[in-house]
Amino acid sequence: MKGEASALAHGAATIVNAMATNKGAAFGVDLYTKAQVKLTDEPQVIETEILSDHEENPVLIQKTVAAVLKRFNLEKEYGAKVKTCSNIPIARGLKSSSTAANAVILATLGALSEFLEDLDIIKLGVLSAFEAKVTITGAFDDACASYFGGLVVTDNLNCNLIKQESLIQDENNYVVLFQVPPKKAYTVNTDVSRFSAIKQQVEEAYNMTLMGLHWEALTVNGQCYSTAFGSNIKIATDALAAGARAAGLCGKGPTTTAIVSKDYVEQVRAAWQSFEGKVIQASLNHEKAKVVT
Repeated sequence: MKGEASALAHGAATIVNAMATNKGAAFGVDLYTKAQVKLTDEPQVIETEILSDHEENPVLIQKTVAAVLKRFNLEKEYGAKVKTCSNIPIARGLKSSSTAANAVILATLGALSEFLEDLDIIKLGVLSAFEAKVTITGAFDDACASYFGGLVVTDNLNCNLIKQESLIQDENNYVVLFQVPPKKAYTVNTDVSRFSAIKQQVEEAYNMTLMGLHWEALTVNGQCYSTAFGSNIKIATDALAAGARAAGLCGKGPTTTAIVSKDYVEQVRAAWQSFEGKVIQASLNHEKAKVVT
């Protein structure tokens, strides 16, 4: 047993939000969360420090560490001190919870010198997210995209990875821009009754992704969920008018994602200048989550 380890997981963004159908798709981006876990001899005491947002609720981190200790029947032997740092804005639809869970579980495994298969790690994070009440669908799609990078298509209800695809060719041509409003929006507060009206269109977007039309699906999905949530769809349509390849709501929002050719980045940035919030630029990610110390 090492007793201490750190791990890094990259972020993700929505192609198809699984809230309406329990089937989703997402892709990896090079935003990140790093977690450091140090085991202690105080069983069931899990101290947390979220360096990038000290006011954020630490319950997900506590649940994920506890889940790993329980998996190896060590919950009565160890506690932990956990620190996380991230450049992913929390509660903006940018998969901060899924990314944090992946990083914390990997760091805990590293501290214990224990091993789990990749999908077991992801599923443990999904279970922890349910227990922490930070998810509706389990966000298995987001967790897979964060963990593996590239494109993933999933059945969230059954935690099945349906399709996994590299986006390296797209990586050479596109960047990812996020328009991030200042106000947080927590998944647990989502009104799920709104989804019945968009279920068929979201299903069509999912099928588009299976056929390889993932960027088209991102735009369609964004239109559907912007309608359901009453979000400002003009952020996406202005990006498209400025030359974006695709644009739409990320997760439950309020962030909007745009896939932009490197030749049109400044035009899309200019189109977003009138909207409140900030613009974050990222690249597509294909790097797998990993223990780094």
